[in-house]
Formats: sequence, structure tokens, C-alpha cells
Amino acid sequence: MGTVYALLTGINAYPADRCTPLTGCLNDIEAAEELLLRRAGGRLDVRKLLNSDATVNAVETAIRGHLGQAGPGDTALFWFSGHGTEQPAIERVHLDIEATGRYQALVCTDGLLVDKRLGALLNEVAAGGVHTVAVLDCCYAGGATRGRHLTPRFASPDPAWFTAAARDARIPEQPAKHVLLAATRLDQPSYEGRFGGRTLGLFTYALLGALRAAGPAATYRELHAAARSRLLVSCEYQRPTLAPAEPGGVADQPFLGGAGAREPSRYLLSQDQRDGWQVDCGSGHGLPSGPGTEFRVTRPDAPGRAHEQAATPGRTVRAVTVGPERTLVEPVGWAPETAQVYPVALSALAVPPASVALSAPGDPATARVLERAVAEAGPGGGPSPLLRLVGQPEDAGELLFRVEAREGLAHVLRRDGSPFVAPLPLAGSEDADRVAACLVHLTRWHRLRDLEAPFGPLTEQVRLEVTPWGSDVPLLLDGSGEVVCQYGLGPVGPVPPLVSVRIRHRATGGRRLWCVLLDLTDSYAAHTGLFDDGRFVGPGHTAYALDNRPVQLSLPPHRPLRPGAFVRDWLKLIVCEGELNTVPFHLDRWDPLTPLGSRDTVLRHADGVLRFDAPERNSRDARPAEAGGPGQWATQTVQVRTVVPQW
Repeated sequence: MGTVYALLTGINAYPADRCTPLTGCLNDIEAAEELLLRRAGGRLDVRKLLNSDATVNAVETAIRGHLGQAGPGDTALFWFSGHGTEQPAIERVHLDIEATGRYQALVCTDGLLVDKRLGALLNEVAAGGVHTVAVLDCCYAGGATRGRHLTPRFASPDPAWFTAAARDARIPEQPAKHVLLAATRLDQPSYEGRFGGRTLGLFTYALLGALRAAGPAATYRELHAAARSRLLVSCEYQRPTLAPAEPGGVADQPFLGGAGAREPSRYLLSQDQRDGWQVDCGSGHGLPSGPGTEFRVTRPDAPGRAHEQAATPGRTVRAVTVGPERTLVEPVGWAPETAQVYPVALSALAVPPASVALSAPGDPATARVLERAVAEAGPGGGPSPLLRLVGQPEDAGELLFRVEAREGLAHVLRRDGSPFVAPLPLAGSEDADRVAACLVHLTRWHRLRDLEAPFGPLTEQVRLEVTPWGSDVPLLLDGSGEVVCQYGLGPVGPVPPLVSVRIRHRATGGRRLWCVLLDLTDSYAAHTGLFDDGRFVGPGHTAYALDNRPVQLSLPPHRPLRPGAFVRDWLKLIVCEGELNTVPFHLDRWDPLTPLGSRDTVLRHADGVLRFDAPERNSRDARPAEAGGPGQWATQTVQVRTVVPQW
């Protein structure tokens, strides 16, 4: 594989008389460089332009000079974190080029780099057979390479900037030869926010999280969909864009032009003379911190690996400290042999709590009632391990619920102020308990939807595909990161689309794998009924949901079938080496009218730990469980939007 030439540009310190300074862009660049070093290692050749160094001329020169060094087989990456802007197009020639009637541009420290100018520069780099990528975390980024508690990355520029840059809009439109991962559509603002006390762009935070969880063969289309799903937890109004999104093009190539899947080793348990027992898996592999994470000893994955001693399968070690590259652990009820190495697999995962920020302006009594309800939202009326009260939204983690009490209603909001659910009544203690139950329910649903296995041997082996009924061609994610299925129009009205959902075990050899298919709905429900609560799929075989009967996609009865109406489903595939207990994956849709007493069933599986245990057997079930339990596991998610079109 060739060299990865990266140009990382971040600007916090904008001139105050021109636009608002930012605080998260240099953090974006630091985090991006860290990930690139992990991905590309010695193949990375990086240049950074930060703050005052990031002038228009410096950026253009660095694209031509630094990225222009790349040749066939190399990769060129341009990453920009800063302000973006737009301006009405006035002259006829500009209106002919700009379909929106507006210019879009990156805001450098001394002026603008207009979208089409940037696109032309990147196409020059790509013209020599270079795999070329642009990642733009700024406002209006979706057009940038076309040939409240959050801070917007938007600048209202000096009109003189556009006078100087107007000539750039005359560059003829050409088909893009590079791939663009943009923070927004071309008509939207982007935002930065604080995560655990550190400010980052929402898109950068989401994209880096998706990259950490992905294997080396993950495509831009897959990464874009994963980042979009992560970002929507914080912001309803910012929608990342992938371009070009045509099937079979650069969007379907691996990130940074990777050569495809590699076969990594299993995680290993070994002893460090200073720190004790450790597993070579950490936060850099997607492992969350917190009590409850465990690893289970498995069989060696291949004969001849004498350094891996096969202790009794099923023995566990518990995480004590999760670091970037390793996790310090303690054995549970057994003593590993000194100087031996054991293959292990993740068997229980600590679920990070959601952050809850309460606000009841001028009503301290209501604030106290809400605080009490959240503090008693766990099993047995104790604290819930799924919820953590924070003083300010800025101190929150990735999943934040802003609960605002206003005029007798509790509003459960995202970072950007958009609602998770309809406002809930808040007239007393019982209503406050219902708000807390809603927060637990939403946390469980989001943790299931966003569950991602650290990259392992199974990541690239099994694929989830959705095809139109009667067709063998899988539907691809569109530029918004979704598979879109439309209602048809029949003689008596709208006809819901029919699809086939299949699971392909692409390996030509090896063992059969246990597959669980979750359907998570936008009514905050989850079930595993599409695939019989799980089933084994052998290498080289394909299994179908509903035993190869059509899967009907339709709006729920309480949503009117009018043009423009839609519903979303997240189809999540969980793949394991052995059978998996699916009971914790079942969740009824959120219904504020459900009696509070029934939430005890939910709380039984809301202890903050997701366990990859084999299902319980009764005496009539003759099927043996796989030795050692589920062992290695992997995940894949496909987001489906079912739409009633404008007829």
C-alpha cells in the first residue's frame, strides 16, 4: 500500500472583527491525526495548517505541493475544521453554476476558498490516479467540493471576500474525482459541542467514533451511515453528506483506499510484570470504560500457536482500567499461569450511562422532584447505572438528555434543542417517575442501536443486505446514509414496499456463526423476530429473514399515509461464534400511557452491562450450547427509511 499524504487544517482563532472564534477545531485535528497514525502508521505523511497559518494561499499551495506529491497507489486526504459560509449569487454566470442560487465556501483566516475552487484543486490531485478524500467539518460543507448549547461553524463574511473570490465560481463544473465526507448538506449549518469536557465538531466526533469501530475494509458509504447515525443523537438538524454516492464508485471503496479486510489476531490475555494481567484491547478499539466489562477465555483460533495456552473455556477476567491500547484486568475465580498467554473474547460490555441535564427555571421544587426520580430510576428504586446527572450540558458524554420543565410539561431534548419524544406531563411525583422511566427506555434503545463491536476476526465475514422483493441486487445506502424504500400507488391507495432481508456468510471455510437480527424502530422499540431470535449460518451460505418470505415495510397505524410521511428502522446484525441470549434485546415501543408498574420488566435488563451469554436451556431443549459461549462477535447496522412519495 502507498503513502497517505494528509493535509489537516483547523482554525479556532478567527479575527474577531470578521467572525466568531471557535474552540473545537484544533481538537478535531489532534484527534484526526491520532486516528490516522493508528490507521496508517509509517505510511502517513502529514502536514498541518493551524489558525493564522491557514490562509487561502497556504491551503491552495499545500494542496498542490503536499497532496500533489501523491502518485498512483497513494492516498491524499484534505481535512478542514473551521467556519463555512454562503452568499447569494447575483451575476447571471454565477447563477448558472450555483443551482442553489448561493455560493458556498470554506473560511480561511484571511478570506474564502470557494467550493468549486477547492473541488478543482482536489480533482487535479486525483487526476494522477491518486485516491483522494476530503473531510469537511464546517457549515454548508455538502456543497464544498461539488465541481443553543452548540456553537455553529458559520461565518457572515466581509462582502469584500466574495468580490475577491468571485472568479473562482467561473470554474466549469466537472465530475468529482474525489470522495467527500461533509458535515452537512449544502444548505445547513454545522455545530461543535462539548463531550466529556472537550469541545469537538459534532461531525468529527461522530466520524472518528465510526472509524474506530470499523474494520479496514469499511467503505465511505458505510462510515458515512455510521457517523450520521451517531450525530443524530446530538443534533436533528445537521445531516452529513456523502458525494459522489453513485453505486460502484469511490463511495464503495475502503477508507483511505485500503486493500480490503485483514485477519487480525484474537485479543490476548497476558501478564505485565509491573501492572499485572492485561488484555490487548482498549478505548482505541472502541471499548468503553466503566465497571462491568469482562473477557472470556476461548480456544486458540489455530493449531500451532503454542504461546496461547487454552485454559478452560469460559473462565473470565474483569476490566479494572481501560486504556487507549490495553485493558488492565483481574481474573474472576481462577489464577492464570504466570508467563502464559490466553486467547480471550469480549463477553460482557459496560454500557456507558447517558447524561441528564435538568432545568426548571424559577421552580426549584420541580427540579428536586425530577432529581429524586432520576436518582431512583434503577432496579429496586436505587440509582440507575444508565443515567448520570450532570450540572451543565457541556459536561455531558455522547448521549445527552436535556430535560427542561416548562408550563407543566417536561421536554426531553437533544443537544440542539430538538425533541426525542413528545412533551410529557409534569404535575407531580408520579409524572416525574414517568419522565425518569422514559430516560431509561431511551437510553436502552440508543445503546442497542449504537452497539458496535471492536474490530475483530468476524467483522468482514458476514454481511446484512436488503433487496427489493424479487430482485437479487442489494439496495445501497444513499448520500444521506440510508436505504430508501417508497410506497407504490395501487388501485385503492398506497401500497407498502416489500423487501428481502438476507444474511450472507461470505467466508469459504471455517465454522458456522450465530446471527441475531434486531429491528429497532423510530418508536423506540426493538425486537428479534425477523430471524427467529437468532440462528446459525454456515460458511458460504445465505439465510433470509422470515424464512425468505417478503418483509413488508410500512408506517405504523398511528401515522397517517400522506405524501412525505416516513418511518425509520435500524436493522442491526449481531454475529457471534456461539449462541447469544436475546432477551435483553427486546424493548416495547415507548408509550407514555403504559402503567409505571410494568417498567419492572424493563429494569431487569437495565443494569448497565450487556452480557453475551448463551441462552438459558430448558429440559426439553436438546440443542447443545457452543463450548466457551459466544466468543468473538461483530455488528453491522443498515438504516432503512420507508417513504410515502409525492404523487
